[in-house]
Amino acid sequence: MDKNKMSYKVSQFLMFGGISTVLFLGVVILPFIYGLYLTFTSWDGVSRSKPLVGFANYLAAFKDIDFWAAMGRTIIYSAIAVILINIVAFLLAYLVTSGVKGQNFFRAGFFVPNLIGGIVLGYVWQFVFSRALPAVGIPKLLGTTESGAMFAMILVSVWQFAGYMMLIYVAGFMSVSKALMEAAQIDGCTPSQSTWYVTVPLMRASFVQCLFLSITRCFMVYDVNLSLTKGEPAGKSVMAAMHVYNQAFTYKNYGTGQAEALILFLVCAIVGVTQVYIGKKGEVEA
Repeated sequence: MDKNKMSYKVSQFLMFGGISTVLFLGVVILPFIYGLYLTFTSWDGVSRSKPLVGFANYLAAFKDIDFWAAMGRTIIYSAIAVILINIVAFLLAYLVTSGVKGQNFFRAGFFVPNLIGGIVLGYVWQFVFSRALPAVGIPKLLGTTESGAMFAMILVSVWQFAGYMMLIYVAGFMSVSKALMEAAQIDGCTPSQSTWYVTVPLMRASFVQCLFLSITRCFMVYDVNLSLTKGEPAGKSVMAAMHVYNQAFTYKNYGTGQAEALILFLVCAIVGVTQVYIGKKGEVEA
């Protein structure tokens, strides 16, 4: 490759991708590397000195019973929430692409909860669970039992994220050729059979994307956890992200908190990448 062609490609890249690359490096890569360095220090998050302690923070993280309890709750919460989010999102997408009257209005309405910030959303639902529902005779969910707090977290997460995932499923439904559906019905398939055996397999890319997004969002949940349950009762609804925050900023164990954050990131990455790999492999085979 001659120098002129190389310089042309470099200039093209700098023109269209230079700014975004610099921002990505400055906002994502460099903080990640700095955070990795902090896992080997005993920094309290305030002082200037950052004494190196080797792998002591990772040993402390693996011995932290509360962290692994929070991780277990996060896995249970994520598993249930991800399944429900995608089931509800798929059904909503099927509804708003079936030709129902006012379907564009319903699409916008179902998407609106995703536009509300997690902090605001948590406080709104906290009022619903703590005051509105008990006022009509429904038992109070928050601050009483661990299962009640978990149910509330899952319900709010489904309400928040299902509308966003719905749009991805809508795009998947619309990408399937109507000719294939008509051919399936000519061959004797009912509408439900043609949806299950023709449309759903061709929407595999939408399922992969929605599962990945919902898994990563649920694993990293913090704002709703903070504003909705605050970890009550007695810290039994603290998710992994909230525990990491408390470890670093409340208890001033920044090195240990950063190590636990890295472990949480690795668990989330392994689950997400594995799901994408399996989904993409099935997509190719299909």
